[in-house]
Amino acid sequence: MQTVIVQTGNEEYALPVESVVSIEKLEYITPIPHLPDYLLGLMKSRGELVPILDFSQILYHKPTPRDVDSHVVVLTTNQLEIGLLVLDAKEILELPEERLTSTALKAYSKTPYFTTVANLENRVITVIDPNILASTLSGMDEISAYMKEQRQSAE
Repeated sequence: MQTVIVQTGNEEYALPVESVVSIEKLEYITPIPHLPDYLLGLMKSRGELVPILDFSQILYHKPTPRDVDSHVVVLTTNQLEIGLLVLDAKEILELPEERLTSTALKAYSKTPYFTTVANLENRVITVIDPNILASTLSGMDEISAYMKEQRQSAE
């Protein structure tokens, strides 16, 4: 499994490489009022507006520090493109099938987007499914509808 490794808090997470559209430096985010805490607003990416989700806010209820190392990983999902604000986008890594386990995740009903864990020699990396992430966060349906409206009015 080819993945892009990102860091949030002290932890590493893997995103399937086929879902990653781009990895970008954090640019200006246009805030939108009355959004969930994890949704920072919209950022232009390749000429398109993309909602930016603070991954640390989603996982730990703490904002991601915004500094020179902060990155936005733009992901394509079944619903829409989203940008995940992370501390760092570190590397592309092949996760060997025999090192993946999901038994530890069965108890976590609050994080259905954690699909498996890679138990590597000196690191443990949790694999995220962007489609499940985008479809299970509260408020994402409204954000998806808003983004559709924005695209249609721009055409």
